[in-house]
Amino acid sequence: MCEHMPMSNRRILSLWFPRLAAERALRLRHDVLPLPFAVVGDQGGAQVITSLNGEGLAAGLRLGQPLRDASAMCPGLLTQAADPLAEAAFLTVLRRWAGKFSPWVAEEPPAALVVDLTGCAHLFGGEGPLLAQVEQDCAGLGLTVRAGIADTRGAAWALARYAGRVAAPLRNGDAIDQEARATRSRAVKRRGWERGGDAPAAAGAPAAPQGMIAPPGHLRHVLADLPLPALRLSAEAVEGLNRLGLRRVGDILDLPRAALARRFGTDTLRRVDQALGLEPEPVAPARAPLHFATRLTFPDPIGLAADITAGLDRILPPLCDKLRATARGVRRLRLEAYRSDSTVARVEIGLARPADRFDTIRPLILLKLDSIDAGFGIDCLRLEALETEPLHPVQHRGHGAASAATTARQSVDHALADLISKLGTKLGVENVTRLHPGESHIPEKSAQILTAAWSDPHPAPWPQPRAPRPLTLFSPEPVTAPQDPTPPAQFRWRRRDLTTRVAIGPERISPEWWLDDPDWRSGPRDYWRVEVAGGESLWLYYAHGADISGGWFCQGLFA
Repeated sequence: MCEHMPMSNRRILSLWFPRLAAERALRLRHDVLPLPFAVVGDQGGAQVITSLNGEGLAAGLRLGQPLRDASAMCPGLLTQAADPLAEAAFLTVLRRWAGKFSPWVAEEPPAALVVDLTGCAHLFGGEGPLLAQVEQDCAGLGLTVRAGIADTRGAAWALARYAGRVAAPLRNGDAIDQEARATRSRAVKRRGWERGGDAPAAAGAPAAPQGMIAPPGHLRHVLADLPLPALRLSAEAVEGLNRLGLRRVGDILDLPRAALARRFGTDTLRRVDQALGLEPEPVAPARAPLHFATRLTFPDPIGLAADITAGLDRILPPLCDKLRATARGVRRLRLEAYRSDSTVARVEIGLARPADRFDTIRPLILLKLDSIDAGFGIDCLRLEALETEPLHPVQHRGHGAASAATTARQSVDHALADLISKLGTKLGVENVTRLHPGESHIPEKSAQILTAAWSDPHPAPWPQPRAPRPLTLFSPEPVTAPQDPTPPAQFRWRRRDLTTRVAIGPERISPEWWLDDPDWRSGPRDYWRVEVAGGESLWLYYAHGADISGGWFCQGLFA
């Protein structure tokens, strides 16, 4: 077992997978060829390269390059759309793999891990053999890894990404390669490594080492020659320091701290302290996720609804037992039917309140069981709780009438929750809504629509406005009437000529002056309830517009 030692004796391993997205996608492809391959994502409405394999980098492609430019440079480029969720899940799988080296493993999205090796390296024969094992495992997984081991998390991060790289030379305008654009245009085009990139490996040359180990207690010496981005500084801070001629980490380690913080912010000073171990930066391992699932495999494929129901009755009780053992209730559940043709039929249900009882969950699943197509037969049923919540026991307090009233209220709440769950199963959970009062005096903002399954009823009585509100509220529609605040005797609305019988009001509503609402730029409104000769009861208002034209509008209908 690893021993958690003081900060001064800690050893941190940083693992960076620079081609994670591309190599993850290549692992799933069957047409693996030594061809340039890129993962493409959307950035600002344009398709750009987000990850490349080794052949793509060797072809001169780069991250962030537009796809159209990359295709022009490399006509044989293979591409695949980015899948951030799958890439994040793959990084979680790698975190579990890294648990073989230490229990203290954390993710650094989107493509890195950090491992606290304190007290663990001797189990693998030392840090060198451990690093060799890491690289061997990653090679077997088809992954490119850059690793660094140091006394601090910041230093290990820097070694994994910048070890072997030197700071760019200071550009003072005197060098021959800094001449005017017109002169450069006539010069021979420089190759990528002559512009500061990595030189290509010679044929048959041994591969460069992928990991670097910093001796304990030599942080300043190891970090001194690395470029400033190795300190995880912001791009603005790096640019500002470069303008002063500071390119390497060693250039700023001995600068006055107060002046450095005043000029480039306290975050710059904090990053320096973290890299040198003056400020702690612990590794917080991720907790193991709660997982609730049961499955049943059949010796022969099944296809009848009765057989599927019988299988459900066998796998649902064990799932409920697992939920009760951890005092949790399910809020979203998925049933998967694996067919014999290697396809899967899935149904999901949502519950208005967490539940762990068989008789509560089973009827909801049966409502959707008809949507499962057995096809050529079902080989396996799997039931998984996708979302769970703590389920606390209810303690009844009081005696007699008080206890009876509490029980009755809880029964009503449970019955309403069961009804919402059944409606959500049939119509979709997001389509069953309820209204809550909104914190605004504007009529169209006086209520907010919430999903009933994920919200509680409003506990207090609904706040009453100063005047009744219409049953139907819609966007204001213009009314043809004289420009007079007095309700018109006759007006035209929706291509009909109407005559006013009764007008009740006015109710003045002013706009929210602290917000710039385009619909309320016409100024205060005087609302009237107007009953016309045909029997309709309309909600009209007169907008007192000054700079913006006002006039009469209709915004609602009373019952």
